[in-house]
Amino acid sequence: MKKTILFIALLLALGTLSAQEVSSRAKAMRMLTYAKPEYMVKDIKVLADTMIVYSLADYVIYPIGKWENVEQYITNTQLQWYREVGYKHYFDSMSVSVNTLRRLDDSYIDMYRAITTGRVEMIAGKITDPEVVLDNGVHVGMTKDEVFRVVFKRFPKSYVADIAVLKVISGAGEVGEVYTFKGNKLRHIGIVSKYKYY
Repeated sequence: MKKTILFIALLLALGTLSAQEVSSRAKAMRMLTYAKPEYMVKDIKVLADTMIVYSLADYVIYPIGKWENVEQYITNTQLQWYREVGYKHYFDSMSVSVNTLRRLDDSYIDMYRAITTGRVEMIAGKITDPEVVLDNGVHVGMTKDEVFRVVFKRFPKSYVADIAVLKVISGAGEVGEVYTFKGNKLRHIGIVSKYKYY
């Protein structure tokens, strides 16, 4: 009798554990329902400790805002930037005139003015300085919950507890931001791009 009761208790415990485990796809589908409408989220993927959000919002394509030239951005931030101007090679060996803005902590943003859009476009970036604030309000030092609340109206805390990297990528996958967390704090913002420059 004791063995039967022990066996039933073990089966119930295993059943409870497996019921609590939610698949990555189920998490992604549920998080999709919580996305803010202004982010126009089209898909979400959860891969181990990384969540990838595919968005059609301008925040993704223009993380520092829409500017006609670099000087407008520098003036608007009212931060001390160290500016480097030069040519860099990207992907298809074309040379592009690039402005690199740097901060003392070695944060940087590489950008160029696109002929097609007439706006400043992002090529790359690494931000560790908390004074640099993206157009959506995100900055280094925010808590994980604060960063997720920028994109989502609400969310189950257990769904983001294991997330160490949040990638918010444009619908075509050409440009995006990579938010890296250490513990509960945002430690690093990366700007990534796969644009072809013509």
